[in-house]
Amino acid sequence: MAGQDPSEAMRRRVLREWWGGEEPVDLNRRVSLASNFLERILREAGAAGGFEEEQLRESWGTVAGEFISRHTEPVSFRGGFLKLRVLQPAMRFHLEQMKAPLLARLREELGEKNVRGIQFVLG
Repeated sequence: MAGQDPSEAMRRRVLREWWGGEEPVDLNRRVSLASNFLERILREAGAAGGFEEEQLRESWGTVAGEFISRHTEPVSFRGGFLKLRVLQPAMRFHLEQMKAPLLARLREELGEKNVRGIQFVLG
């Protein structure tokens, strides 16, 4: 440790012995907080506008009405597309015919930018 202050050299040696090695690595170095990535993750998942699944279920019940909401169930919401499980083929056909007005009401309820489409699946 040429060119180093003797008292600093002594301090480093005592600390090295006390630690049992070199100075510990800074554990916070190169660590990113989840909050730094959360907005991008939500945007990619289709929930950037920020509404919860429960709000989506309630909105679907309001938009669709009691009869339709009893025969359908929101399955997922990704990339702005709402996937609904429909119990009967006849109901699915009926919903496909009503897709445009349902989509318009859902966009009005949840926000134009949040909802891009609806998909009906039998199940």
